[in-house]
Amino acid sequence: MEKIKMQIPIVEMDGDEMTRILWAMIKDHLILPFVDLKTEYYDLGLEHRNETDDQVTVDSAMATKKYKVAVKCATITPNAARMEEYDLKEMWKSPNGTIRAILDGTVFRAPIVVKGIEPCVKNWKKPITIARHAYGDVYKGTEMKVSGKGKAELVFTAEDGTETRELIHQFEGDGIIQGMHNLSGSIASFARSCFAYALDTKQDLWFATKDTISKKYDHTFKDIFQEIFDAEYKKQFEKAGITYFYTLIDDAVARVMKSEGGYIWACKNYDGDVMSDMISSAFGSLAMMTSVLVSPDGYYEYEAAHGTVQRHYYKHLKGEETSTNSVATIFAWSGALRKRGELDGNKELQDFADCLEKATIETIEGGQMTKDLALITTIENPMVLNSEGFIKAVAERISKNF
Repeated sequence: MEKIKMQIPIVEMDGDEMTRILWAMIKDHLILPFVDLKTEYYDLGLEHRNETDDQVTVDSAMATKKYKVAVKCATITPNAARMEEYDLKEMWKSPNGTIRAILDGTVFRAPIVVKGIEPCVKNWKKPITIARHAYGDVYKGTEMKVSGKGKAELVFTAEDGTETRELIHQFEGDGIIQGMHNLSGSIASFARSCFAYALDTKQDLWFATKDTISKKYDHTFKDIFQEIFDAEYKKQFEKAGITYFYTLIDDAVARVMKSEGGYIWACKNYDGDVMSDMISSAFGSLAMMTSVLVSPDGYYEYEAAHGTVQRHYYKHLKGEETSTNSVATIFAWSGALRKRGELDGNKELQDFADCLEKATIETIEGGQMTKDLALITTIENPMVLNSEGFIKAVAERISKNF
């Protein structure tokens, strides 16, 4: 069979540990036999980031701006132990954080739904995609403990020296204080990314805050979303037959639990952090969760939602067999190839991405899976495959179906 041609490359960001091993297997068995793959390669492995003073991460993000589509392997965000293990020059920042800041993107995470891996919430039939605003709030908050009596105020000093003050609390004893912020520009980018992704995927969009209590902070989120929707996206949503829906966060939680799924749930930073873990766990496994960074400027970066699977990597280094779930990483590649095909009008590449995902799901539904899924599946007598064995089983199905 003649390999599928690509006109424009995708940006390939290699990563660390066990996911780096899976990355090579996926390319060798699932992509290169079928696609004349064109990528602009960046090694985001921790050793190379250290060698380049993390410039390679910046370069990969800038390349994504150029080519518009990237696929990323999981990477290590170093802590003190990693600094010693890898003899690092400094504790480099999270690559995801660096890339997200450069692309000004929003992270969308959705479970991969497979028969036999049943969600805890029985009425969930379709994936629920979490859109998390990954800026500000408590993650950039300032905190302090206070002792005894005193007055706490929120003070804004304008450039001309004018001060605006609001009383936080008149303390009569010990307590704690927290200050947090957000940016109107960041909220607007978040809104546009959500609306654009909803149109891209033809899904309804829900957004929720607690504006009845937070009448300025949360209400600003609500107002910016509504203003942008009315001015820029309302007619497009009507044409696509999808809806934008706003409600309070507590009401959203109740609605989500009773729904069938099949929509995007946009959340502020903390809400999205918590709810994405809840959704992934309730649907079965973080290893069955896709993740895509979407910029309002039309840049897309696909990756798995999980980390580098350190424990399995150490087993691999000892020559021991591993049974590591590669599904989310496979779907990162399929997502990037499909988007490249969509942008370039390459129907063959889009069809191959669909076939890759279908083959992966059919392999699991046919009873062949990695150990983590075998422990939770309702399929009787599943066949537990090792890391490479599962990928080869998927490759066999592609060869039959494509």
